[in-house]
Amino acid sequence: MSKYTAMEKSALNAEYASLKDSFEAYKAQGLKLNMARGKPGSEQLNISNDMLTVLTPDTDFTSDDCPDCRNYGNLTGLDSARKLFADILGVAPEMVFVGGNSSLNMMFDTIACMMELGNSGEKPWKDQGKIKFLCPAPGYDRHFGVTGYFGIEMITVPMTKNGPDMDVVEQLVSSDPAIKGIWCVPKYSNPQGITYSDETVKRFASLKPAAKDFRIMWDNAYIIHDINDTPDTLLNIFDEVKKTGNEDMVFEFCSTSKITFPGAGVAALAASEANLAILKKRYNFQTIGYDKLNMLRHVKYFGNLEGVIAHMQKHRAVLEPRFNMVLDMLDKELGDLDVASWTKPNGGYFVSIDVTEGCAKRVVALCKEAGVVLTGAGATFPYGNDPKDSNIRLAPTYPPVEELAKAMEIFCICVKMAAIEKLI
Repeated sequence: MSKYTAMEKSALNAEYASLKDSFEAYKAQGLKLNMARGKPGSEQLNISNDMLTVLTPDTDFTSDDCPDCRNYGNLTGLDSARKLFADILGVAPEMVFVGGNSSLNMMFDTIACMMELGNSGEKPWKDQGKIKFLCPAPGYDRHFGVTGYFGIEMITVPMTKNGPDMDVVEQLVSSDPAIKGIWCVPKYSNPQGITYSDETVKRFASLKPAAKDFRIMWDNAYIIHDINDTPDTLLNIFDEVKKTGNEDMVFEFCSTSKITFPGAGVAALAASEANLAILKKRYNFQTIGYDKLNMLRHVKYFGNLEGVIAHMQKHRAVLEPRFNMVLDMLDKELGDLDVASWTKPNGGYFVSIDVTEGCAKRVVALCKEAGVVLTGAGATFPYGNDPKDSNIRLAPTYPPVEELAKAMEIFCICVKMAAIEKLI
């Protein structure tokens, strides 16, 4: 079919009428399909079920550094769990703090700690007047939610194919001492699936902030979440900051939320000795230690990094066909129409699509009317404000395959309808 922008109005009206008939037919089915969030589907959750029987009443609940993992203690986590996460992140075990089930919780606590205690010898952030955070966008809506909760002003930084626009980052960070941090999803970014280039990582490591207490929130959520034979590679940020003397500038986060069970995984962060010391001041009062039985369960189940990598191949077997289906559908239905563009990630959990400018909210509304729930338009930008009203995040992981195919058919119809409405 010709590009919509090249079609006569009469042809567009005929095309719209045909699309509307298909839309109404789907609408009449009373569907309830959900592509709103990047949740693992049941097929993925089942992959880890054997982990539930790793611990039994006859288990030896001891660990090298813990006489009984059922009891209190071990604030920074079991040594064996710290070692496992250290191997995943490529850092020394003494840099790792293992927490509860949620890395988002650890990010929230880290920001709270900086607000209340400060760092690098500076006053707490709450005592410094207005403070600001850089927010690469499209980005992760929950990062923006945490920042907004603390009343921190959010400044949008454009994303490029290599990561955040580093010219913008460097200029802002070096010139404004009120800028205290930046959010980053460096591998398979949420939602675009972009992995930061080597140059981008090196430029992050070489930043010269005007604020001594500037921090990079390096959310490496998808560090081993590859879905094909051409995975992206990411430079180790801690290797790079050691070269520049900026070890205190980075907090790195990860979890097993999309490796085992999102509601019952294990989260961890990596940080310098100075940064860990600040965090411990908070955690010493907040907890006597996180769930060591869950840490022990994960360590016994995986054994080592090789065990985690092998496990991720099982996830890939589930996810790769789903992502291929979504991308093939977009190519087939929208590829020649000049109404949308999208990313083709090698891993992660999302596909990011930019529809005709001014149409994202309309597409989401049409999909909802036909029974398909998507992430809200604008959610991938600070304050929920997409200036072009074009970006939509697709999450292929949760629906069963047959539902995913139907949801994508409806989505493509809605993209076409909204584009034609805009044109005529």
